Amino acid sequence: MNNHIEKQYILAIDNGTQSVRAILFDLKGNIVAKSQVHLEAYFSDHPGWAEHHPEDYWQAVCTACQRLWASSGVSPASLHGVAVTTQRGTMINLDQHGKPLRPAITWLDQRRTDVVPAVNPLWLTAFKIAGVSDTINFFRGEAETNWIKEHQPDIWDKTAHYLMLSGYLNYRLCDKFIDSIGSQVGYLPFDYKALKWAGKLDWKWQALAIKAETLPELVAPGTIMGSITPEAAAQTGILAGTPLLAAAADKACEVIGAGCQQAHIGCLSYGTTATINTTSKKYLEVTPFIPPYPAAIPGSYSTEVQIFRGYWMVNWFKEQFGHHEQLQAAAQGLVPEELFDELVNAVPPGSMGLMLQPYWTPGIKVPGPEAKGAMIGFGDVHTRAHMYRAILEGLAYALREGKERIEKRSGVAITELRISGGGSQSDAAMQLTADIFGLPTSRPHIYETSGLGAAIDAAVGLGLHPDFDTAIRAMTRIGKTFEPIAHHHQIYNELYHRVYQKMYARLQPLYKEIQQITGYPQMH
Repeated sequence: MNNHIEKQYILAIDNGTQSVRAILFDLKGNIVAKSQVHLEAYFSDHPGWAEHHPEDYWQAVCTACQRLWASSGVSPASLHGVAVTTQRGTMINLDQHGKPLRPAITWLDQRRTDVVPAVNPLWLTAFKIAGVSDTINFFRGEAETNWIKEHQPDIWDKTAHYLMLSGYLNYRLCDKFIDSIGSQVGYLPFDYKALKWAGKLDWKWQALAIKAETLPELVAPGTIMGSITPEAAAQTGILAGTPLLAAAADKACEVIGAGCQQAHIGCLSYGTTATINTTSKKYLEVTPFIPPYPAAIPGSYSTEVQIFRGYWMVNWFKEQFGHHEQLQAAAQGLVPEELFDELVNAVPPGSMGLMLQPYWTPGIKVPGPEAKGAMIGFGDVHTRAHMYRAILEGLAYALREGKERIEKRSGVAITELRISGGGSQSDAAMQLTADIFGLPTSRPHIYETSGLGAAIDAAVGLGLHPDFDTAIRAMTRIGKTFEPIAHHHQIYNELYHRVYQKMYARLQPLYKEIQQITGYPQMH
């Protein structure tokens, strides 16, 4: 093994919703080289469906890797290992020869089924007593397996392997049906507390049409799962025999890539879905009966609160109201988001009373299935700029609420924040977050935190760093910290307590009326 720490590289393959990135990291957490292949997020044959061809994901991985070698001049021989991190909840059906039977159903897909497997009446009674029947029914109706079994029974009968996208890419790379415990976030018979497939008597086996033999072997993050096959080597340019290591889902990897392994550090992700996470060694349900997800550190949990259409709303604003910035940015060779920072800074904290509740997509429990988004407080002073700032403020309020729920359940105060994801690139968004939370808010030294988290898993698994504490210390650091401005925090605090926290409860009855009258969002 080469003793020069700089020459020991790890390849992280990060298959997100918008693109696939192949990123080479050194053992200090620096990006040595990177290549990105953009994806069509999904195609839709019916309203609400969101599908993607598995082979397209794989081809994008191959292209990203080949371009990486071509553009970087780094030899694949200097690679010590490969780790895969992907979007969560995207499911793939393979036949006995490992060939896809249908397009992948992505996490954005909204189809449901009312025909679900029968669950033992004793379980149903227990759910009723616990007050979680609606949550369990939601789970059964949302599960892709149950939809496929009902609507495409021939495909279900031929399904020999049922994998998440991570498991599928692992299979293409090392020819084994194996996946990381840290990637299991979806409608699967997984025991989130014990971090393994559910026991034979678990209700999930009854609620889902899944057969145990179709599921992959699960291993802890940092485990060597196999090595790159000659066939995968020919397509990707990675040398055959290079170890393939288990990482975790993209949000879990993002948490450690942002340096958040202690419970007092809150990790915000300003991505398509906006989240707040902390890492916990204890199993904690922030929302009762909604489990924490497996962390990218073995035996740990990510306590996560999600805002489904989080930073997607920034894109929504850009599409609907941002034409001026789009044209200006194109003329100046900038990205439109840079000009949006000017919009934010042109408006005072609190957007002159314009308040947004960011429930653009209904939830299960908090918010409930009737939830809609709301903006209140309009006046003749308000412009697009106020609306844009109100979007960012509303997202930060919602995540602050998530922070308080996590603190209440964990008993640990969150004292500092790290932000990753696309939105973290905006200084205005960073400052406004620090002001709303009243906490020092830092962005990591690099933007590619999910890829970095996967590389950390690989570095520990290969023994290149002795343990996770050492690896996270060596490979992550803070780029820039934003301190809260006291006067701004005071305004936000008042608005948060006296207005934002009351909005949902006051508007909820009206959302229910809207739902009944218009049928939107659809009732299940």
